[in-house]
Amino acid sequence: QVQLVESGGGLVQPGGSLRLSCAASGSLFRFNSMGWFRQAPGKERELVATITSSSSTYHTNSVKGRFTISRDNAKNTLYLQMNSLKPEDTAVYYCNRAIGSPWSWGKGTLVTVSS
Repeated sequence: QVQLVESGGGLVQPGGSLRLSCAASGSLFRFNSMGWFRQAPGKERELVATITSSSSTYHTNSVKGRFTISRDNAKNTLYLQMNSLKPEDTAVYYCNRAIGSPWSWGKGTLVTVSS
C-alpha cells in the first residue's frame, strides 16, 4: 500500500504563494496519474489538478492560471505551486492517484488564505 505525506501548507495573505509537496512511498508512484484534491470547511472534497505519468496536466477552472501541478518521479514526489492565492482557496489539500481506487488518504496539509 502506498503511503502519502503532504506538506507545505500554512497561513498566507491573499495574493501570496505556497508550494505543496506530496511524498509517496514505494514504487507505484511513477506509473500512476496523480492528483491534488482539497476540502474546504463544510464542503466535499474536490479535484484541483491532475498529472499523468508522462506529465500531461489538467487544472480545474477555478485554479487555472494560478496553480501548477508537477511531479518528480525520481523523488516519488508530487508538487502544487499555488500563486495569487485567494481566500476561497482555504482548505485542507490532499494528494492521491487520479485514476482508479484511491490509495489510503494522508492527513493533508492545511492552507489558510487570510489577511
